This record gives sequence, structure tokens and C-alpha cells, in this order.
Amino acid sequence: MQALAANITDPGKLADFIASSLTTIGTPVKQEILSTLDVRARTDALNRLLIKELEVLELGSKIQSQVQSEVGKNQREYFLREQLKAIQKELGEGDEQAKEIDELRSKIEAAGMPDGVRKEAIRELDRLSKMPVAAAEYTVSRTYLDWIVALPWNKRTEDSLDLRHSKQVLDADHSGLEKVKDRILEFLAVRKLNPEVKGPILCFLGPPGVGKTSLARSIANSLGRKFVRVSLGGMRDEAEIRGHRRTYIGALPGQVIQGLRRAESKNPVFILDEIDKLGSDFRGDPASALLEVLDPEQNNSFRDHYLDVPFDLSEVLFLTTANVMDPIPPALRDRMEVLELAGYTEEEKLKIAVEHLISKQVKNHGLTPEQLEFSEAAIRSVIRGYTREAGVRNLEREIGALCRKVARRRAEGDETNVVITPEVVVEMLGAPTFLDEEIENRTKDPGVAVGLAWTPAGGEVLFVEASRMQGGGSLTLTGHLGDVMKESARTALSWFRANAEHYGVDPTFYKDSEIHLHVPSGAIPKDGPSAGVTMVCALASELTGRAVRGDVAMTGEITLSGRVLPVGGIKEKVLAARRHGITEIVLPRQNEKNVREDLTEELRRELKINYVGEIEEVLTLALQPSSQQTHTPMPVVAVEHTM
Repeated sequence: MQALAANITDPGKLADFIASSLTTIGTPVKQEILSTLDVRARTDALNRLLIKELEVLELGSKIQSQVQSEVGKNQREYFLREQLKAIQKELGEGDEQAKEIDELRSKIEAAGMPDGVRKEAIRELDRLSKMPVAAAEYTVSRTYLDWIVALPWNKRTEDSLDLRHSKQVLDADHSGLEKVKDRILEFLAVRKLNPEVKGPILCFLGPPGVGKTSLARSIANSLGRKFVRVSLGGMRDEAEIRGHRRTYIGALPGQVIQGLRRAESKNPVFILDEIDKLGSDFRGDPASALLEVLDPEQNNSFRDHYLDVPFDLSEVLFLTTANVMDPIPPALRDRMEVLELAGYTEEEKLKIAVEHLISKQVKNHGLTPEQLEFSEAAIRSVIRGYTREAGVRNLEREIGALCRKVARRRAEGDETNVVITPEVVVEMLGAPTFLDEEIENRTKDPGVAVGLAWTPAGGEVLFVEASRMQGGGSLTLTGHLGDVMKESARTALSWFRANAEHYGVDPTFYKDSEIHLHVPSGAIPKDGPSAGVTMVCALASELTGRAVRGDVAMTGEITLSGRVLPVGGIKEKVLAARRHGITEIVLPRQNEKNVREDLTEELRRELKINYVGEIEEVLTLALQPSSQQTHTPMPVVAVEHTM
């Protein structure tokens, strides 16, 4: 057709010929060109059509060439890849992906998984082998298989159940705590006689610094097991226990499975620290997730969300620690056997300091025992004057402070060996923080009584102050008291009003008086029924003008009928009284069994303990005789009082 067009010399006929020959334009366009009579206009319209068609053809040609190039590249890569496979096959080498699949298969076979788990792992491996390496799912599947083959499905350590050795380890690491150590040895003895027994979950309950976590380490050392510790403090996400599902980006197993992988053992000693500090929010409740973990009847098939296969936790020795039991849900509390660590006596703290703390701090500060020596009197002065606590954490800090002072002297050129005496302690640490004569000074005037309180950090001495002034029969309570403590104060006042005449006080005193009860350290919240007897003593002292004995501290709940009911935390309270130099204690009669069980013979020997069942007995013991009054009670006008 190109030759035919070249032989046409008439412009109009040439335009008609070319337009009729184009197959890419429709009949209406051809008709439009044919009806254009002006030859120049007809050729211009045809020229525009040809330019447009030329551009379309060039674009199509370009796309076609790109497609052919891409296909050629893919064919070339495929061809080269097939050549590489053939070469590797001739050399006896497989490709990297095939090697990984084979390695994973051998690891699955060697892991000793249960049949159900092994079947799931093989199924996942088959999926992995069919995936291209570049697929996003490949990494997820590969990571899952890495986790599942790394778990200790059949790896365990043999227990070294030598009770004598265990006792030596416990005694070497911890002074005192005899009741707790006896329970641990009983636990180990049962494991020795019946290794298959599903033992209880032990929970060490006590204030900070008494050695809860180190006790768990000692148990692991005595058994010869691996040790894993997970801190639950502030944990709010259920996935931290059960793991994330694999659909999430960055999913991981929970802390239980992670701990077992780190331990590389199926039966480690697994301590869950600060179980009372668990939280909960929109992400779930970790405490509820722990119910399965800590139940010996259920944890033999624990199913982590990430693994989605059962794992047997029945051989893991779970231990937990807590400062207080109240925040722990009842269902979780029911799965644990609680062992209380109340705190240490002064003699036990002295022994701990001599055997452990001093040598540790001296070494940590780059000193030697010859360069720095502690006298027994100096350690006692630190315990009494600078650290009133249930544990030994602050004691260790103060010993470290003394070591720092000596280390600085030596660094500045003073090479003199130092012996720490009580005088040196005061020189280096400043004036003592706590003074024993404070209680005598606080109670020399009527209206102040000494009580004993339990706190999460151990026992503490509590002062209750009562004051009376002219008023209109109201009761004011201050000191950041909780509802239970406020009710104890109202009960104490009501009982004394009912029995005022027996103590020489006008029964109508309340009509023209305002009573103010205050518990110092007003910024610290206080609650509980234990201060009932202390409040009665403070009121009776103020209203009768008889001061309370300064060497007596008391605790107990009261009733309107005058009964003294038992309270908890007896050992902590007794230790607190001893730390403050108190020599005589008043306790409810029903707490006598706690004294016999929880207090050592040494403590009982050094303290005089009075057991009471009625409020009258408390007042008889605590109030000084009227001949020792230091001031006369405020006069009251006898008027008829109605409510």
C-alpha cells in the first residue's frame, strides 16, 4: 500500500486513499474527511489523524518491548536458577532454604516433643517449605519454629535431695527464719520420698529486705536446679503471661515460656516476684492468667497463645513473693501456701551483718578486712540508731556509707587502718535518726499511749494522743485515719463514757467537752482495728489525769462490751517494740498461741508479755497510779446529758 500511495500525484485523491486505508479509524471519521472539499483542509485533518495514530503505535511498541524485556529477564533468572540447582546437585550441595528446612526437621525430631506437638511442628514446617523466602509469612513461621524447637521439652536437671546439704545452704544464706526454713525442708523431704507429688505453691510473704527472693535462690542451689526469676511488679497485660497470638506484629510467648527457654530446663525453680503488685486494665488481668500456671491440677497442659500447643509445667517448682496479701485476688491466693517472714531481731541482724553484709560491702568498695574493721558495738549502734526496719536493706546501705567514707580517706592519701566504733559511726553518719528516750518523753504527760501497728514494711510503734477542751460534745479525729480506725475511736469513747464513773470521771463530761484524738505522722494513711486498746488508754489517761507507762506498748481490738479481741501481725509488732526499747507488751489473750509459735525463746525471755481479755485489765496495766499524776484533770460541770 505504501507503493500505491507513492504513485498517486493528486493531493485530494492521496488523502482519500490514505483515509480509506486506515483500519484504526471509524466510518464517521472517514466520512468527515471525504466531505471536506478544501484539499488543504482535508490533508491537514488527515495529518493530525496520522500523528495521533503514530503516537499510539509508538506507545504500544514501547510497552511491548518492556514486557518482552521483563519476560526475558525472568526467563533468564529462572534458567540461571535451574542451572545453579543442577550444579549444586552435582556437587552434593542443596540450596539454603532446603538446608534450613532439613535442619529444622532434624531439630524437631531431636527435641523430644509429645506426639501432638510434633505433629503441629511438622505441619508448620511443611507450610514453611512451600513458601518463598521473600514472603512476609516466612519470617513469622520460621520464628515460631525456632521457639518451638528451643523449648526444653525433655531437658531436666536431676534433683540433689540431700536434706543435710539443703539445711546447710539455708543456714549459711539466712540467719533466723527458723519456721520458714523448717517448712522448706519439709517440702524438700516430701519431694525426696515421692518425686511425683504435686506440691503446693509456696508464697513468701513479708516486708522488703527480709530475704524472700534470696530464699528462693537458696532452694534452687540446694536442689541443684536452674533458677528463673520474673518480676510481676506493674505488669498489666495478660499477654505477658499467656503470650501474644501470632497474628500480631512482634508477637512473643509469655514470660513463663520465655523463662523456661532461658533456663533450658523443664524443672527449674521459677520465682514470680512481687505477685501483689500485679495490675489490670483493658489488656486483660494477669492475675487471672496466673490461675492456670499456679494450679498443679491444670498446669500440666498450659497453652501459651503464641505456641498454641500444650506445655507441661507440672515439674516446675513455682515460688512467689509478696509484701502484703490484700491486693492478691482470693482465687489466686487459694492456690498458694503462705509462709510469713516477719523480720529479724537485733541479734539476727547483728549475725547477718557480721557474716554477710560487712564482707560484701568492704569488698565492693575496694577495701580489705585489715583496712576496715567493725566492732560489735558499732554495728549495734547502727541497727538501733539509724535503721529501724524489719529487714536488713537499710542496714546494708549504712554499712556501705561507712565503707565509702573510709574509701574516700584512703583515696585522698590517708592509709591508716580504721576500726569502726560507736563514736566513729556518729562522726561519719551524723546524729542518730532514732532515739530510745523518745518514748519516755512522749508519754510523760497524760493523754499519750503507745500502740503497735503492722505495716507492709514490718511492725511500727504508733502514738495515740488524746486531748480534751471545752466544747459542745464532739469528737475530732485527725492523722489520716481509715474508716475502721475511726470506728475504733468512736467505740473507745463510747465504752469510756459508759464506764467513766468507775474511773472517777463525771459520766456527763462529754456534754461540755470536745475530745480530740490524733495519731502523729499525719501524712501517712493508717487503718485497722489494732489501735482500739491504745485509743481507750489515751482517752482514759487524759480524762483521769493518769499518765500511761512509757515502757508499755499495746495492741488489740475492742468491743462496746469491753472485750479485747485478737489481732494479726504479732511477731512484726513485737519486733517493732523491741527495736524501740520497750520492755513490756500488752496483747489479747487469744494471741498467746501466736506468741508461742512465732516468737523465739530469746524474744520471749527479754520481753514481759501480758495477756488480757478485758479493757479494764489493759488500763490497770498501762495507767500509772493516781499518786503519780503530773497534772490535774480539767474540771467539768455536772449537767444532765441526753442524746
